[in-house]
Amino acid sequence: MLMRKKGGQEAAGEGNIFWTTMSDLLLGLAIIFMVLFVLAMTGFTQETVKQKQSQMEASKELVEKLKEADIEATVDTMTGDVKISDLELFELNSYELSEKGKIYLNKLIPIYIENIFSNQELLDNITNIVVQGHADSQQYVNVGTENEQFVKNMTLSLQRANSVAEYIFKTNFNSNYDEQLRKMLVVEGRSYSNPVLVDGVEDYDKSRRVELKLKVKTFDILSRMGFVSFYD
Repeated sequence: MLMRKKGGQEAAGEGNIFWTTMSDLLLGLAIIFMVLFVLAMTGFTQETVKQKQSQMEASKELVEKLKEADIEATVDTMTGDVKISDLELFELNSYELSEKGKIYLNKLIPIYIENIFSNQELLDNITNIVVQGHADSQQYVNVGTENEQFVKNMTLSLQRANSVAEYIFKTNFNSNYDEQLRKMLVVEGRSYSNPVLVDGVEDYDKSRRVELKLKVKTFDILSRMGFVSFYD
């Protein structure tokens, strides 16, 4: 009986040693994972800040160049997004570029493209150049439901964005950038999902617009380490 009791204690002791060892191992792995995650996030933050600084510097440079060329455009100096009123580009309810619109793009696009592609640091952080069309929320006559109104405006906004994208290749920008631009250019239609509000009220003229937007990498470091596999 005594021997059996002693054997039981030894067996129990061996079990405790096993689970203690496993607990220590799991704790150690958790600490290693946390350290790697902190290091990754630190690097991610530094690279993100560097990307943002590059964007802002390029945006400010673009603003200056557009002023020098006497081109009216709204540029977000944080992101580099360029907003162009449809009054500059199209006749009412049309998606065909007006002659005024073509003249405007002939002046704007070469400066815009050069600003991006001549800046290697900025270019390395860009995945796409997006031509994005927007409509206002005014209702079409004889169009029934809200969904039908939305889809009709979606079609118009997409057609306008596509007209601008097509004409970009007809402007006199540096032809050395042709291949890269073809790979990066994307067209989107947003209907009236993102209106421009002034004092809480939609400004219809400003809501009808085409935007040139840069889609930039934001998760590159974490992706390389295997944490994520996508871009913003």
